[in-house]
Amino acid sequence: MLDFAVVCTSRVRCARRATWLWPGRREFAKLILMRTPADRPRIGIALGSGSARGWAHIGVLRGLGELGLKPDLIAGTSCGAIVGAVYACGHLRIFERWVRRLTRREVISLLDLAVGGGGGFFEGKRLIDLFVESFGNLHFDQLRRPLGVVATDLYSGREHWLREGSVVEAVRASMALPGLFTPSSRNGKWLVDGGLVNPVPVSLCHAMGADAIIAVNLNGDLIGRHLQPILKQASSVPDPVDPATATEDDESIEPGEPGLFNRVSAQLRDRTAVLLGQFRAGSSASGPGLFEVMTTAINIMQDRITRSRMAGDPPDLLLSPRLARIGLLEYARGAEAIEEGYKVVRRMQPVILDFMASIGYEPDGS
Repeated sequence: MLDFAVVCTSRVRCARRATWLWPGRREFAKLILMRTPADRPRIGIALGSGSARGWAHIGVLRGLGELGLKPDLIAGTSCGAIVGAVYACGHLRIFERWVRRLTRREVISLLDLAVGGGGGFFEGKRLIDLFVESFGNLHFDQLRRPLGVVATDLYSGREHWLREGSVVEAVRASMALPGLFTPSSRNGKWLVDGGLVNPVPVSLCHAMGADAIIAVNLNGDLIGRHLQPILKQASSVPDPVDPATATEDDESIEPGEPGLFNRVSAQLRDRTAVLLGQFRAGSSASGPGLFEVMTTAINIMQDRITRSRMAGDPPDLLLSPRLARIGLLEYARGAEAIEEGYKVVRRMQPVILDFMASIGYEPDGS
């Protein structure tokens, strides 16, 4: 005989909002609600865009894991899509070690100049090839956790949620920062950086079935008084490589290759370094430099879009690492970004634990 039943309208708010039904209107003092792991709320994490600042997501995910909070699904934009893809396939520790060892020279070697224009300075193929070599050319349905990636249709301006097919192709589209990386062709459309329309994809987490959402905003402290110090930094561009004095660490050329190829390769690296140096130049007497204009415009745009979208669709928990000191292309400062991502979790630990308790989330000890 059924004495009573509990009908929950939401898994997250089951303990706070429920309809109580019992035959004969029998009274009872209290009900002890027990959850199984399968019944606990699904946590989604929205990893925001921010180019090199995106390495902070690694520290955030590691810090949350140490608290026993392991997101069940991930939505990512731009570099958030890169880190999210690695996390979803279960290789975050390996990836963190690589990011921490990444040098400025290696960053330049991965920035392959686009031949014949192509809508951007860099092709991005070397980055994708490295990803495939390290983690495989996985499809979304092969990942350990559900993943969603945001990209933007260049011509319609519409937001695209990529959740099928090749993961690396989706990530390549989401990281195609206009002017820097060439657009990516997918299903007859030219796609660019998802940060243009949805820098912190809370809405995608909702669509994927998250009961509660953690958002990581990398650009919260970039506007206003924090901006000028960034634009004055110009120390991260290495000197051009001299082929005559290059060491094995400097060169990616195998012994015995033709001398012409060595010279051409060295010239391409030199030009890339010069190009990055021009990008890094800040204001001068004649006005702002190219890189300053691009990064400032992108930062302003993404900050305003993020504020607007999260006002209408707020996350349950917002984490904002302090990353204003790290520039758009300073990928070699990975260790610094990772540590700040980890620190923001430690700073917010009481709030995070309260959040977990409020939704009935039991720490995952696995």
